[in-house]
Amino acid sequence: MAAPAACTRFSDNYDLKEELGKGAFSVVRRCVQKSSGQEFAAKIINTKKLSARDFQKLEREARICRKLQHPNIVRLHDSIQEENFHYLVFDLVTGGELFEDIVAREFYSEADASHCIQQILESVHHCHSNGVVHRDLKPENLLLASKAKGAAVKLADFGLAIEVQGEQQAWFGFAGTPGYLSPEVLKKEPYGKPVDIWACGVILYILLVGYPPFWDEDQHRLYAQIKAGAYDYPSPEWDTVTPEAKNLINQMLTVIPSKRITASEALKHPWICQRERVASVVHRQETVDCLKKFNARRKLKGAILTTMLATRNFSSKYEPQGRSIITKKGDGSQVKESTDSSTTLEDDDIKEDKVKGGVDRSSTVIAKEPEDLLVSKLDWFHPSATAHAKSLSGANNRRRQDKSDSNHAEDSEISYQTLPTDSDDNDARKQEVIKMTEQLIEAINTGDFEAYTKICDPHLTAFEPEALGNLVEGMDFHKFYFDNNVIVKNCKAVNTTILNPNVHLLGEDAACIAYVRLTQYMDKQGVAHSLQCEETRVWHKRDNKWQNVHFHRSTNSPSYTFAPSAHK
Repeated sequence: MAAPAACTRFSDNYDLKEELGKGAFSVVRRCVQKSSGQEFAAKIINTKKLSARDFQKLEREARICRKLQHPNIVRLHDSIQEENFHYLVFDLVTGGELFEDIVAREFYSEADASHCIQQILESVHHCHSNGVVHRDLKPENLLLASKAKGAAVKLADFGLAIEVQGEQQAWFGFAGTPGYLSPEVLKKEPYGKPVDIWACGVILYILLVGYPPFWDEDQHRLYAQIKAGAYDYPSPEWDTVTPEAKNLINQMLTVIPSKRITASEALKHPWICQRERVASVVHRQETVDCLKKFNARRKLKGAILTTMLATRNFSSKYEPQGRSIITKKGDGSQVKESTDSSTTLEDDDIKEDKVKGGVDRSSTVIAKEPEDLLVSKLDWFHPSATAHAKSLSGANNRRRQDKSDSNHAEDSEISYQTLPTDSDDNDARKQEVIKMTEQLIEAINTGDFEAYTKICDPHLTAFEPEALGNLVEGMDFHKFYFDNNVIVKNCKAVNTTILNPNVHLLGEDAACIAYVRLTQYMDKQGVAHSLQCEETRVWHKRDNKWQNVHFHRSTNSPSYTFAPSAHK
C-alpha cells in the first residue's frame, strides 16, 4: 500500500480546540489529531511579526526539540510552517508547574525534593548527552505531565537552547534569568553544559527552603553575589537539612565550571541515588509556606509584565503613588522590592530592531489553570508589601526575601528595559533615580553614614534649614547630624514614604527628582509622630553609578531634627 501523502497544512491533520494560554506573539490551543484522536498542545506563532533572525531561532528550537525524546522532557511531535503562521505541536501537559503542585501537597519532605531534582537532572543529562544546553532552567519551565499523584516532571521551553560539540566552551551570548545565571555567563566567559548544572543548584536550593540562594534588590549587586558564589545556609531553616543535600548544592554552585559536578555525576550522588537512606522524610511546612509566597510574587509580576509586553508600555503608571521604605530600628531588617525583569533576552538581539517583536517565550504546553491575578493586587509591587525579609550572614551580609523574584530576563527579545524605544529607556532611568533616592533616605533613617557617603558625591552641595540659608559643601556638615540623630537613637521604629516622586532627566547622565518626604516614627513612650518636608535632589551618573551631587530641603528634616522639646 502506498504511503499517504505528507500533510502540508495544519488543518489537514489537526482540529483546533480551546485556548490554553496566550503570549504577545503566539497562542497555545488544545488540538486533536484527526487520525488518532490523540490530544496535543499547539503553539501557533504569528510569523508576520518575525525577523529573519527570529525565524532562525524558531528553526533551531524545532530542530533541538525533535532530537530530544525523554520521559522528563516535553516532546515536540510536529512542526508545520504555513504562510503566516508556524505550528509547533507538543505533548499536552496538564499538571501545571512543579512549584505550584508542591505547595498544594499535604506532605513535602527533603526526600520529595530529592525526587524532583533527580527528574530534572535526568532531563538535563539527556540534553547534554545529545549536545544540547538548555540555558533557561527555572521554575516556570518545570511542568508536570498530569494532575495525577506522582506525575512525571517535564522540562519545557527550549527557545534559548543551543547545540554544542562535546564539551565545547564558547561565548554563545548573554541569556537566561537573573537569579539563575551562572558566574561564567555574567563574566562573559566561554561557557557550555555547566551553566545548566548551576541553575539546577539554584532550583534545588529553592526546593529545600522556598527562597533563592542569591537575591538583592539591586541587579548589579545580585550579579556580584553570583560571580563570587556568595551564598550561605542561614538558621533556622537550613538546620534541618541534611549535610548530604548541602554537599550536592555546593558541588552544583561551584564558581569554576570545570570543577562543577556534571549531570551524570549528580545522579550518582548519595542524596539522589540513595535517598531512602540519606534524605530526611520530615515534613517541611516552612518551605511550603515560603514557596507559596515565592510563587505568588513571580506569578503576579509575570502576568503584569506580559501585559506590558503586549502593549509595549513600560510605564510608571503601574507604580503606586507612595513608595515606602520601612526601617525597623533594632534588628536592622528592611523590606524592599526586587528589581528583576521577567522575560527572556539574548545580547545579540539588542542590536536589532525588536519593535516588531520576537519569538514568544511564554509557556507553550500547559493546560490553562484558573488563576486569580487581579490588578488590584498591584500593591505587591509596593516595597512595604513584600513580606518576610531575611537578614542573612555571608560575604555581602545580603538580604533575601522568601518571595523574591524568579522572573525571566534574557538579554534581548522581551526585556522592557532594553527595548529600543526612548520612552522605555527613560522610564528605566527614572526608576533607577527613584531607587537611589530610596536607598539614600534609608541610610539617613538607619544612621548609616558609610552607606550615605557611598551614595553622595564627596563635594555634595546643599541648601537646608540647618545651614541657616548658607550653601554648604562636603560631608562634614552632614556627619554631625548622623552622629547626633535623635530620631534614630530614641525611636522604636521609623517609616519613610516618598510621595509623588517627579523625575526630570537632564541628559544621559544627570537627573533631578522632586518629592514630598513623609516620615512616621514611634518614640520611646510609644507615641506616634509624623513629619513632612519637600526635597529636591540632583543626581549625576559617573562610572555607571548614580551619585547625589546637590539637594534642597524646604523644612527641617525629620531625621535631622533634634530640638529637645520635640523629643522629651
